[in-house]
This record gives sequence, structure tokens and C-alpha cells, in this order.
Amino acid sequence: MSTATKSFTCLQCRLRTIRPARRLNHASVRLQPEHPRPSVAPKVSIDIKHIRQNEALHQQNCLERNYKAQAAFPARINSLFDQWHAYQHDARSLRERNNWVKLQIANPTTLRDQDDEDAHGLRDMTREQLIDEAKRLKETISVIEKKEDALTVEIDSLALAIPNLTSNETPRGTEPKVIDYINVHPEPDPSSSDRVWRSHVHIGQELQLLDFASAASTTGWGWYYLLNEAAQLEQALVQYALSVARKHGWGMIAPPSMVYSHISSACGFQPRDQNGEQQVYSIQQNSRDAGVKLELSLSGTAEIPLAGMKANTTIEDADLPIKRVGVSRCYRAEAGARGADTKGLYRVHEFTKVEMFAWTLPSIEASTAVFDEMLQIQKTILHSLGLHCRILEMPSTDLGASATRKRDIEAFFPSRRTKDNGWGEVTSVSMCTDYQTRRLATKVDVRTLGGKIAFPYTVNGTALAVPRVMAAILENGWDEVREEVNIPECLWPWMDGVKVVARKEKLR
Repeated sequence: MSTATKSFTCLQCRLRTIRPARRLNHASVRLQPEHPRPSVAPKVSIDIKHIRQNEALHQQNCLERNYKAQAAFPARINSLFDQWHAYQHDARSLRERNNWVKLQIANPTTLRDQDDEDAHGLRDMTREQLIDEAKRLKETISVIEKKEDALTVEIDSLALAIPNLTSNETPRGTEPKVIDYINVHPEPDPSSSDRVWRSHVHIGQELQLLDFASAASTTGWGWYYLLNEAAQLEQALVQYALSVARKHGWGMIAPPSMVYSHISSACGFQPRDQNGEQQVYSIQQNSRDAGVKLELSLSGTAEIPLAGMKANTTIEDADLPIKRVGVSRCYRAEAGARGADTKGLYRVHEFTKVEMFAWTLPSIEASTAVFDEMLQIQKTILHSLGLHCRILEMPSTDLGASATRKRDIEAFFPSRRTKDNGWGEVTSVSMCTDYQTRRLATKVDVRTLGGKIAFPYTVNGTALAVPRVMAAILENGWDEVREEVNIPECLWPWMDGVKVVARKEKLR
């Protein structure tokens, strides 16, 4: 781009396509490092103008989500923009004078009849003096442009770190809102109950379904072996969840388990959470792109590779909504504190999950319709499994960076009665508006608006996370008298006739 052309380019236009962020020189905040990006990486488009014009809104939104450091970013962006605008103003006369100098060097008679102030003094310069003046102006303008670029890079970094705006449906604060229940509670009055409850860890070991000791030797804490009927139960749960989703018209996909780290980041998943704890397994690979060593991440959920399917593409509005359901292995570093509530299958590093993901027209109405459909699929599955659950509208402090709204379903786990009265999350569904599509360059051609290019909204939801649901089935289906577990009827078609898991001879 020439200097003359660049002088007429506004900052908003230059920021419309966000470049990969370089090191942020702002001591009061710490941002996630930018991942190496291949040449095919999507070009990010953040609505920085909206942030600048709604500073108080974005600041309050960050505070409500407990993104305390990011709450300072909107004001910082406006401050940096003012500095950038001042540089533009100061440099404009220098660029205009530079143009006059170039014209005078090319044709000494050009300025003969000009009354412009910059033209005065140039007419009497020798060619050598004009060349020296051109060099001086070029160096001065270069310094200013470097300062401008540094400001745009910092603005980019700050804008990328600001979370999505929160839905009006979301309760502010830390407490979720109970929306509904699924099935009858098996122990509504624990004090009057004489039922013997067992942890799934105890049940799994007694019935030779789970082996944590061997996994600890081979891989470490948070890994496990599924044995005998448990391995069969995993496949039955997956097939049942897929069958329910497919009956609702969801197309099936088997996605990869690894993605470029910048794809994971674009979906709102960062290598470390806000407490600095490791969340994502990163894998350095030897391949390079344009001299850059690329990095892959093990996917924490099929949501990430499914979202990445439409990166750098434009969808026809007539094709929306696009609804997909995928099965994948999921990997979570989960570096938080260990305790009784995370013992066994409840919090593990690797697991199988059936995930729903959809692209919708860019409207709250369209994405809400899919959001409600996902929730209905989740309710159908959990109801058929006979699990007692509660549905929660999650509060603002529980939302990840990408979600504008989220509902969780928690199941009753007898082993967790001393924590959260036995409740434990088994599914969630989130609306992300255009947070992910702007970062993945996924666009939609809206023909009804005269071919306007916009960003579709995304919605994602768990159809079934195997380990936690399996743990809930083992604990709730346990019969203390017969020392066996009843398998939910909806899973029988995939269990080869196994309806009850009982004791067996020890495996050799």
C-alpha cells in the first residue's frame, strides 16, 4: 500500500480483519499467547467499533462474567484509538508534503502556480535538497507508521480477549436459576431413607467394570479402563444418543480429535483458564507453514472441530440451520484441585462424548429455536435413562468467553450427596451468537437482505458425555440386595441381551 493511499485508510477499516496478535505491551494485563497460524488460517473479524461506542456496556459485561482484567480493555481500546487518531492527524501534513516533494522532483515546474503552503519553499530547492527532504519525510513517516501499527496490534489483542455479550435470559451473579426437573428424585427425604447407596467407583470395582489402578500405572490420575459390560455400555450410550439426535434430523459426523491450536482458541477454548491452570493438551508438530512451526491441540469437545468445518466458507442462507451431531474422544487437562467429588469417572482427562453443533441465521430467534431443540433432545435422552435431573439457567459468572447464554442439566449422583446435594453436571447447551464465526471467518450470504454478507450464529450442546452418565447409571441403578446394576431399557438394543450387570468370575 502506498503512503498516499494509506493516509486515507481509517482505523476501523484497517481493523476489520484482525491480524494475528503480537506481544502485548500493556503491563496491567496478561493475555493468552497467540498460536502460530498457517497461511490458510481464517482472518478474524471483530466488531471493534461496537466496543468503542459501547465502552460501559462491555466493561460491565466483563465484570458480570468475572473477567476482571478484561473489564479494563474497552477503555484501553478507546485510549489507544485516540492515540492512533492523533498520530494520523499529526502525520497527515507530512504525507501531503511528501507528495508535493515527489511531484517537484518528477517535474520541477509542477508547483510553479501552486499557492498551497507546502508548495512554498519547495520551488526554490535544488534537486539534491528535494531528495534530502524526501528522505527525511520518509523516515519521519515510517516512525509514525510503526507507532500506529503497534497501537493497532494492541487494540487487536485486547478486542480478541473480550468475552461475548451476555443474554438478557442469563441471571447475573453466581447463582443459577432452576427451570425444571426430569424424573422423580430417588431419595427426596434422605433422613428417612434406609436405602444403601454406593459410589460408582465401588460398584465398578466390585462388578469388574472399572480399573483405575492399572490406568494410574500406565497413564496417571484421571485415566481409566472400562471393562466388560462397561465397555459395552459406552457404545450403547453413544448409539442411543445418536439415534435420538438423528430422529430429530441431525446429520452425523465423525470429526478429528486434533485441531490447530488457533482453531481451538477461536472457539473460546484457551490453553489456560482465568486462574492460569492448564486446560488444553497442546502438541508441537514438526511441519512448518511459511517458516512457522505449527501447533496442534487435542480437542476438548467435538464442538471445536465441528465449528472448524465451516472456517473460511460462506454459507447460503437457505441452507441454514445446519445441524450436526458428532462422536469424538475428548481431552481435558483439568488441572484443578483433586478431591472426593472428582474421584472416579466424574472428572477425567479422556472420554467419549456425543456433541451437537449448529449454524443458524444471525438472529436470536433462529438460534433460540435450535437451542430449545437441543435441550429437548437432552431431556429425552436423560428421561429415558431414568436419571433424576434438574435444568438450570446458568449465571453470568459460569459462562465461557464464547457463550451469551447457557443451560446445564445436572443429574443426581448419590456419591455426591455431601457436595451440592448430589447434583453434578451431565449436559450443557450454549448459544454463542457470532463470537465463533467472526473468529473462524464463517459467513452467510443473506439473500433476503440483498445478498448481504453476515456472520451466522452458532449453538452447541452435549447429547451425551459417557463417563458421567455411566457413573450416574451405575449409582442410581444399583440394587444392594442382589448386588447388581439394572441397565435402562432404552439401551437394551445395543447390549446384546444384557439387562442386568451382576458379579462375575474374576478376569484373568
